Amino acid sequence: MLPELHTPIPGPKSLALAKELRRFESRNVTFLNDEFPIFWDRADGVNVWDVDGNRFLDLTSAFGVAGLGHGHECIRKALVEQSSKLWHGMGDVHPTALKARLCAKLSALTWQRWTGEDAKTVLSNSGFEAIETAMKTALLVTGRAGVLTFQNAYHGVGYGSLSAGGIAKFRDPFKAQLLELGTQVGYPGPNDLLEPVWEQVESALIKGNVGAVLVEPIQGRGGKVVPPTGFLSGLRDRCDATKTLLILDEIYTGFGRTGALFATDYEGVVPDLICLGKALTAGFPMSACVGSSSLMDTAWPESGGEAIHTSTFLGNPLGCAMALTALEELAEPGLLETVRATGKRFRALLEQIDHVQRGSVRGMGLMLGVEILDDFGQPDGDTVGRLIVQGLKKGLILLGDGPHGHVLAITPPFCIGGSEIQYTCDVIESLLD
Repeated sequence: MLPELHTPIPGPKSLALAKELRRFESRNVTFLNDEFPIFWDRADGVNVWDVDGNRFLDLTSAFGVAGLGHGHECIRKALVEQSSKLWHGMGDVHPTALKARLCAKLSALTWQRWTGEDAKTVLSNSGFEAIETAMKTALLVTGRAGVLTFQNAYHGVGYGSLSAGGIAKFRDPFKAQLLELGTQVGYPGPNDLLEPVWEQVESALIKGNVGAVLVEPIQGRGGKVVPPTGFLSGLRDRCDATKTLLILDEIYTGFGRTGALFATDYEGVVPDLICLGKALTAGFPMSACVGSSSLMDTAWPESGGEAIHTSTFLGNPLGCAMALTALEELAEPGLLETVRATGKRFRALLEQIDHVQRGSVRGMGLMLGVEILDDFGQPDGDTVGRLIVQGLKKGLILLGDGPHGHVLAITPPFCIGGSEIQYTCDVIESLLD
């Protein structure tokens, strides 16, 4: 449904809650001013309602989580049914049947599908924990602590992931407490040559201290950057040549977002480890690091009663129930084709926006971004910030990406319809005038 607004945005209840939050939450967490944010009350499909009763169109899928749509009926049913039985288990001591089923399902969707080999999983709560699990695995396998990452990559803000690399604004305040484990090289855009990238990668790997290459198949917060075909396969070849593990961060791109189950499927590249999260449960904090059984058994010792890497909420039964249902829904015939077709239509309409500030349109499937440039053709993060605020007043929930905040991100739920796509593009174009 299209937006329906009854109050000024933000409404009076949102403004009152902003004052309360400012008083009691660390001021670093939530950006608050007289024009931002709205406070969410409920959501369904592509729509979000705020506490003032206004209906919005969510172009973010709540950070890419609600790919199947907010409040998906089957997933809601699974959550409600499980909540009547068991909320919490003892994931690494007395687990539930759901945890066993979820690990088996992730095996089927990854290595069993790719190579016929079983896979093994370590479940966690958030994306950066899956990344840190992968980093630990790489160290245990290779004995090498170094991690090669890419400029403008985002792998979360935990100390482990920040030690490997990341965007400067997240790293720099904590440098004094970070180990410098990472070597960063340039991430290629769709029209870039790969030879300069290979020179940087090979120069880093030949030193012998890098145990893993950590990479997003498509950069998310880096600006929805799609690399040239051959990038992932080239990394695979160079990792094989140096006995380095290839870790794919598919926390954002995974589970249909790009029109494939995983973005790596486009090139047919099998990683050593894959990190998953966000849309895995459609709304419950859960992530996973998955690797082949042979690799995981080489890395990790058998538990003697005390796991050396674990967490209190590992394999939470609510999250496992939601994840199993979400993965069933993602297997519905035609879903990925729908994402590709919808993304193609959305992209075409975005490219029709006739304005000097509209730069390139990036991405794949329903992981899209619109570059916004100033009058001199330079990245214009200020205009994107204005579009986000003014778009909210038109009922659009938007985010910005890119190293300069100059890419307007478009990552809606997969069920977005034609009228909603048209409305979004019309609003963006009108706000650029």
